[in-house]
Amino acid sequence: MCGATAGGPSLDGVDLKQQAVIQGVVTRAGEPVGGAYVRLLDRTGEFTAEVPTSATGQFRFFAAEGNWTVRALAPQAVPADRLVAARTGGVAEVDLALDAI
Repeated sequence: MCGATAGGPSLDGVDLKQQAVIQGVVTRAGEPVGGAYVRLLDRTGEFTAEVPTSATGQFRFFAAEGNWTVRALAPQAVPADRLVAARTGGVAEVDLALDAI
């Protein structure tokens, strides 16, 4: 097991009635990738936000409802993209596995 919390970061203190959450874990060869960058791109591919992953590879965005692309970037790795639908009141779990270059 990679050490990341199953299902992504804890949602303690997050009011999901008012939020659309996109969260997950970035891994490489089954291990968490700390210090990677995860980008949130809108439906047209425009950059919206970026966060670094935690030491356990976890990330979280609070997003507007809609369809998004989540992209993970790290040195010596091929970027990984996933399409995700964010809905107010819900959590979209996105796990991104990076491949080495």
